[in-house]
Amino acid sequence: MQTILGAGGVIGRELSPLLAAYTDRVRQVSRTPQAVHASDETVAADLLDAASTADAVAGSEVVYLVAGLRYDARVWAEQWPRVMTNVIDACRRHRCRLVFLDNVYAYGLVEGPMTEETPYNPCSRKGEVRARIATMLSEAVRRGELEAMIVRAADFYGPRALLSLTHATVTSRLTRGKAPQWVGDPSKVHTFSYTPDVARSLAVLGNTPSAYGQTWHALTSPEPITGEGFVRLACELAGRPFRLQRAPRWLLRVMGLVVPELRENMEMMYQFEHDYRFDSGKLARAFALRATEYREGLAATLAA
Repeated sequence: MQTILGAGGVIGRELSPLLAAYTDRVRQVSRTPQAVHASDETVAADLLDAASTADAVAGSEVVYLVAGLRYDARVWAEQWPRVMTNVIDACRRHRCRLVFLDNVYAYGLVEGPMTEETPYNPCSRKGEVRARIATMLSEAVRRGELEAMIVRAADFYGPRALLSLTHATVTSRLTRGKAPQWVGDPSKVHTFSYTPDVARSLAVLGNTPSAYGQTWHALTSPEPITGEGFVRLACELAGRPFRLQRAPRWLLRVMGLVVPELRENMEMMYQFEHDYRFDSGKLARAFALRATEYREGLAATLAA
């Protein structure tokens, strides 16, 4: 049995079909779970509840924690430690291996490429929460309480990534005939992880016993693309002339007064005002895998 906690999210939906290569027993867990295959189990659970979480993973060999919470620093600070505590306790109790999908917020502002060896140095409230819960899991592994790994991805883009920044500011606008927008400095390099590649990374790693006890970066194209380069490529693939509207910080701050999501994103602006380079070479070398190039990934995203 392989169980997906957060099965209704973009990565859960991409991961489910891939697990068929490893098992015919998949359990979909969310507040309102849906089966992907006819043989899937579905379990409704609240990861903020310890008993509900334990029941959701019972009988599982591998558990994937790919759930998300509302993008609010106060919600994260209150709820992520509870979720992580419940999942660790549940996997320890039922002897499940755990694969935790994380982001790069704990690294903070990094000069040069982010690798699995990059130390935690958060410079945001959300980054502090991510560093805290990742440390909770790492310490539980170090104490021998469970087998687990952390898999990190860069910012998402992809056919189902409807909550991603690039969907809101680039691909969705292009498909509606509007000019793409960019936050921060479009001349800076900004790496993006293609969501099908993230799911592929989780499936491969989760079914490789020797991968546990480590941190991995999800398979991501090594192409050093800038914000402007991303938009140019998207415009070309959409058959539209290159246009780019840049949203300055002061405008985002004003808009954030009425749009909570933008207000919450202000503390993460450093990621778009400096180079953001994400290195997944460790995974690519270990499993001889090739990441999807941006041209192919953006074409599929626009087509969807």
